[in-house]
Amino acid sequence: MCGAHGFSIIELLLVVGIMAVIAAMAVPMTKNTLGDFRLRGDARGLTNAVSLAKLRAASDFSQARLYADVDAKSFRVQTWKRTGTPAWITEGGITGLSTNDTFSFGSVSAPPSNTQGAIHQAPLCRDADGNTIGNTACVLFNSRGIPVDSTGAPTGDGGLYIQDGSAVYGVTVSATGLIRLWRTNMAATPGWVLQ
Repeated sequence: MCGAHGFSIIELLLVVGIMAVIAAMAVPMTKNTLGDFRLRGDARGLTNAVSLAKLRAASDFSQARLYADVDAKSFRVQTWKRTGTPAWITEGGITGLSTNDTFSFGSVSAPPSNTQGAIHQAPLCRDADGNTIGNTACVLFNSRGIPVDSTGAPTGDGGLYIQDGSAVYGVTVSATGLIRLWRTNMAATPGWVLQ
């Protein structure tokens, strides 16, 4: 009978070592990819909510807004209740950002070109009495789906930015109501790319 041959301990250690090196390279790349998927998903959800607020304002012939709670890392669509006691009514649910995502533009120093004069979040939201609500950001639409400021004047200065420490997504709304989604890596001099 021929002798049975197996693998030597050196061959087994070599295979285990190669697998460990491959795993050590794959885990961080997988983590970064999953983080990018989460941030991109939050950005798309935010863009869709802004679009829904615009459409809701036009369809209801009233005002609607996207209300972002910066501290709670959440956002929602609200419509203006004209009958009875005036109030902002939340439609649907409240959407939270992923764990590592926040409403911020981090170290990015300039907005996407031809959007805002200086980079900043949309203006503070206001309650039914017209008082500002701290740590919020609102994109407000009039009954024609045009973004307006608190006085009702058309504005193109509304922007919402989210980041996770490596990239920033920005949702901008022009004075004509054009909603665009942008992305840049976290850098003082951004290279915004339209998504």
